[in-house]
Amino acid sequence: MEEKLSSVAKALTPSPIQQLSYLAQRCNAINLAEGFPDFPAPPHIKNAAVSAINSDFNQYRHVQGICDHVAHKMKEMHGLDVDPLTDIVICCGQSEAFAATMFSIVDQGDEVIIFDPSYETYETCIRLAGGFPVHVALEPPNWTLNLDKLKKSFTAKTKAIVLNSPHNPTGKVFTKDELEIIAGACQTWNILAVTDEVYEHITFDKESHISLASLPEMQKRTIVTSSLSKTFSVTGWRIGWAIAPAWIASAVRNIHIRITDSAPAPFQEAALTALSSPPSYFDSLRSDYESKRDCVVNMLAEVGFKMQFKPKGSFFVFAPLPENCTLSDVEFVEELIKRAGVVAVPGCGFFHTTLCEENSSPAALSYQSRYIRFAFCKSKDTLAAASRKISKLVDGMGNFKLL
Repeated sequence: MEEKLSSVAKALTPSPIQQLSYLAQRCNAINLAEGFPDFPAPPHIKNAAVSAINSDFNQYRHVQGICDHVAHKMKEMHGLDVDPLTDIVICCGQSEAFAATMFSIVDQGDEVIIFDPSYETYETCIRLAGGFPVHVALEPPNWTLNLDKLKKSFTAKTKAIVLNSPHNPTGKVFTKDELEIIAGACQTWNILAVTDEVYEHITFDKESHISLASLPEMQKRTIVTSSLSKTFSVTGWRIGWAIAPAWIASAVRNIHIRITDSAPAPFQEAALTALSSPPSYFDSLRSDYESKRDCVVNMLAEVGFKMQFKPKGSFFVFAPLPENCTLSDVEFVEELIKRAGVVAVPGCGFFHTTLCEENSSPAALSYQSRYIRFAFCKSKDTLAAASRKISKLVDGMGNFKLL
């Protein structure tokens, strides 16, 4: 009966990141694979959720106050005027906001540009909507945007471009110059932009997050998606939103209602407390994560990784294997689990074989199997334990035993 499945469903396989998290649980290994914190969420936010449940906010619900807070944030951070009544849709996390956006704007055969490497959800949502993902490779080691590659990716079928900044898996924060290039291309080709800004408050080295929607003439063609998950360490609450011109937001809202009806009611109520957090909360968030980033980067450098690029945002390190390592990324992760009891993610799952670069040799694209993603959204004790375990794999001559 498998022939009854849709072509998209047949093409999907279990998420390798989630499978690695299950493996970490079974093996009692340290999980530096999946991007969720292993430390407690802020107590005042948890208390707000408990209070909401006990106050019987447990039915379908739309909490308009979230939209009011998000609109205020967009004005404060980016100078954008957003109507909280018409331009914001509360969804079940950023993932649903992104999926509902794709279902709202993509027709069968439309092309949507994604920068590569990329988070696995984007391509799946585009295909589910009937579209075709077109991958534009960012260039290592600094993951720079190549203008010529971007120009060549546009066709008469291009409907939209997806931008994730700060970027998963690399930790890249797109520069103002790069954003201006993307904005110019959107206007030249008259296409939409869909942004994933879930790491907007997690930037380092005095970098500031710039929303593509804040550039001239871009608010009217940009759908911003974000959530509580990363900023407030509540990835399981599933509270996110889409911000868009009213005509797009209306379509996203209609689809959201028909798929999930509403986001979890008590967590919507608790979101009001989270979004009212003082500036000091966000300063502390950045400082704590910057310290954890430095811990992981230094640990990897000490065991032989050549850390040419230091993440400027998000909570991931995307590290290239040492040149003398003969293992692939998948083999390396398997050995890391067996010998050190630490789980990370092979980078190959973030790259795509549809790069279609006519003159690229296999060697030129071999970097796709040479990167490992480490999540540092973990407690200091967890990171210290991972560092000890991985450091034990270095022999007396300073050589990494897995190489």
